[in-house]
Parts: sequence; C-alpha cells; structure tokens
Amino acid sequence: MSDPLIDKLLENSIGWLADSGPDEDIAISSRIRLARNLNGCNFPINCDDEQLETVETIVDSAMRGGLEPDWMNFKVDRLDDSDKMILFERRLASKELFSRKRGAGLWTSPDERLSLMVNEEDHLRIQSVLPGFQLEKVYETIDRFDDELSAGLDYAFDSTLGYLTCCPSNLGTGMRASVMLHLPGLVLSNQIGGVLQGVRKLNFAVRGIFGEGSDNRGNLFQVSNQSTLGESEPEIIERLSNIIGKLIDYEKRARQRLLAKQSQMVFDRVGRAYGTLRYCYMLSSEEALNSLSLIRFGVDMGMFSSMDIHMVNELFVRINPAHLQRAYGAVEDAQARDVLRARMMRERLRG
Repeated sequence: MSDPLIDKLLENSIGWLADSGPDEDIAISSRIRLARNLNGCNFPINCDDEQLETVETIVDSAMRGGLEPDWMNFKVDRLDDSDKMILFERRLASKELFSRKRGAGLWTSPDERLSLMVNEEDHLRIQSVLPGFQLEKVYETIDRFDDELSAGLDYAFDSTLGYLTCCPSNLGTGMRASVMLHLPGLVLSNQIGGVLQGVRKLNFAVRGIFGEGSDNRGNLFQVSNQSTLGESEPEIIERLSNIIGKLIDYEKRARQRLLAKQSQMVFDRVGRAYGTLRYCYMLSSEEALNSLSLIRFGVDMGMFSSMDIHMVNELFVRINPAHLQRAYGAVEDAQARDVLRARMMRERLRG
C-alpha cells in the first residue's frame, strides 16, 4: 500500500527546480552530501537488523528534536516499489537505501532542499540541493543543518583522519559536492569529449542525471569532487566552483558559435524536438530526455516566448516511470508507459 506522504510530496513543485538560480540556463542545480556515522556503532554494512533499528531510533529522536513539524519521514520497510522509485527519481534516495529491509529511512523538508537518508552506506547521508550554481550557499545551508544534528548526535571522528566513513574514499570531510550542468552546446559542437576528459584529469568525477552508473541522457552532466581527505570543505568548494565556472564559460561560447555559424542546424534540431514532443503518441524515456534537452536549449536561446524553463525542468523528473504511474494510474508495461509519456508531453506543451 502506498505511503500517503508520497501523495503529499507530489502536491508540491520540486523546490530545487522551481525557483531561479545563478546561471540557471546552464547550471540546473547544486548539491552537497555529507556522510556521517555514529560513534560506538558498527557501520551499516556490519549491522544486523536490531542494530540498524537502534541507529534509526537515535537519529529519529535527534531529528524530531529541532525540526519544523512539516518535515516528512519515510520508513523504507513501509514503502511499496512505486513509492521507492518516486523518491529515487526525485533524487532524494538511493537504490542502496532501499536494499535495507529494516532500520532504513528518509527525512525531507517539504521543498526537498534538505534531506537525510538513514542507514544507507553510512548511518547518515545528509543532502542539501538548490537551483542553479550556488555551491557556497548550499554549503552554508548543509553546514548549519549538520551542526544542529551534531548537537544531539555523537559523530565518529578521528583527529587525524576526520569523519570516519564506511568507504575510505569518503574519509575526511565526508563531503561530495556536485553541480548538474546542461551542456547541449558542447555536445552539438562535438567538444564535449575533450572537455570532460580534461575535467577528469583534474580529479573530478562526471556522471549522469542519477549519479554513479547513469549515462548522460538529455545532455545532463553531474560534476563532483572525488577527494575528501586532505582538503577542507571550503577548499573543495572553491576548487569545484572554479572548474564549474570554466565549464559554464565553455558552454556559453559553444552556444554563441553555434548560433553565429550553424543557426539553421540549431533551429532545425530544436524544431524537430518540439514537433516530436508536441505531436508524438509513443515516447521512450531516452527520446523524451534528449528532446527535452533541445527544448530547454531553445528556451535558453529565446526561441520560445511563452514556454517556462521551470516547467521543462520538472518534466525531466515527471516523465520517469514511477511519476507517470502516479499521475495516470497503474501501467502494465514499458509500451504503455511510452504512450502515457507522450500524452503528458502533448498536454504540457498544448498551451
């Protein structure tokens, strides 16, 4: 049976997509995650169900101690598969969290800008995400929230190594910072391969919209730090901000060159994408993402006078299987989803 809180969540726009942010035409969102564990408790990988539930109780008590009453708390063992996928599609929870049968949970603010996974890879995975390119503001938000939590929780911390985490790659700050970028200009001008190769050489990771293991559909690229040990949080933010600023500049130049030298190609690609979404009757998720990317590019370039960029942003999420099923009812198979996805596009673009 579906958790009624899922319906409450779906009533709201996704906060980190609904509002404007700096460089929002290229930077869709900025996100920071912190990995934390409780002192004196086994890491989740070595916990039995009873120990996981003990950790969950401790964390839940700390969360209830200082939160606004409208925060939502989801218990993984009470969620059906559709509910879990909705939380995954909204980038609130990972599939690893859902592998736990007991003691796993998720807390989220109503606007989804702050959230906390309990007993994923680590006891706590704290997340803050804001629209556009504003890593420093995201860090201020999550640092304040982390301080509030630590007042009621005893974190596992070593004076030499920093925060102790299940995976050695997260030792130190325990921080993963990332920015989701929309880079159609670099893709259409065939520059993306060389640019991303340079980014990786500088020890940054590049992933798709759903993080590790996902591809770069929709010309969406998530760039994040790889090292967490030996640097402070501000140093990581500064280094990542510098590379993101350069990527945004590269993308802007690529767009300018395309419009100056290949404008008809750009108009054709955007026009064909609009025609596909406006008049199709079956639409795969891959084709939808790629077409939406071109529509968003057209909006950024001023080719659509009445289309809202935030509506396009939301569609990147709402075309996914679990959101489609919740919007239109039970879906029997992939082909039925393709039909409903096309219907959603026709309805949203009709105006």
